[in-house]
Amino acid sequence: MGDFTEVHSGGRRKFIQTSGLALAGLALLPSCSPSGPGRRYGLQLYTVREKLSADLEGTLKSVAKIGYKDLEIFGYADGKIFGVNPSELRKMVEDLGMKLVSGHYLTGNFNAPWQGTLSNGWEKAVEDANVMGLKYMVNAFLFPEERQSIDDYKKLTDLLNVSAKVAKNAGIQFGYHNHDFEFLELEGQLPMYVIMDGTDDDLVVAELDLYWAARVGHSPMHFFKRYPKRTALWHVKDMADSDDKEFTEVGNGVIDFKAIFEKSMLSGMKYFFVEQDVCQRPPVESIAISYKNLMKWGI
Repeated sequence: MGDFTEVHSGGRRKFIQTSGLALAGLALLPSCSPSGPGRRYGLQLYTVREKLSADLEGTLKSVAKIGYKDLEIFGYADGKIFGVNPSELRKMVEDLGMKLVSGHYLTGNFNAPWQGTLSNGWEKAVEDANVMGLKYMVNAFLFPEERQSIDDYKKLTDLLNVSAKVAKNAGIQFGYHNHDFEFLELEGQLPMYVIMDGTDDDLVVAELDLYWAARVGHSPMHFFKRYPKRTALWHVKDMADSDDKEFTEVGNGVIDFKAIFEKSMLSGMKYFFVEQDVCQRPPVESIAISYKNLMKWGI
């Protein structure tokens, strides 16, 4: 696997540029029963970003055909999402029997000179999130310049709380999505704990990325116990059994998802989304494999 910043942040910036966005996992019903009736499966669309750029409607049809029902978006910029208006995307998705549930957003402090970030045009972003029918708006990623010190993280919590209040006033829950660096000690503290402890329990929930936590040896179960009922969203992605710990299809790696799902009630999880940042085969094939494996487990 390549450099983290190159793969994750650079890849997203490249998609925004190449898809004309202008300037720039499975889901569980609120009952939280791991194998309950009527379960819906969700996907973070970043997994199929290149195909979205080339053929938005065709890619969404492929996702729906596999069986996914709830989607998490990324790349909202200047009032557009994947190059179309929010209302257009919603109609496109709902005509295929799916729903838009959650969206990823940047702080806007670095490398995001467009409208629609936490610090730039947030009110309009929230308005458009309502147009799309989103239930969650999530801070997706911090660039290195934003996370040099614990003080940076403490300042971040102020921005998260303010942004979350705006979202809550519009009926949308705000969340924070981790990578690996939030679980690496900095100045004697874990940044993820600083974020969680510095934000209002009612305003900010966690979207726990199970891969990134596992990659640096942090137990999701420990996180759930420390912050019970506060991890409303999960990213379900697997880690290959290799020295490089590459991304792989859910069920093809080493993460014990069955054990994690046993703690879904403790976590307060409402939705979870399959995601695979980098695929070794065509992404649509990868998300189909992940879907089938999770179905096979009866999750």
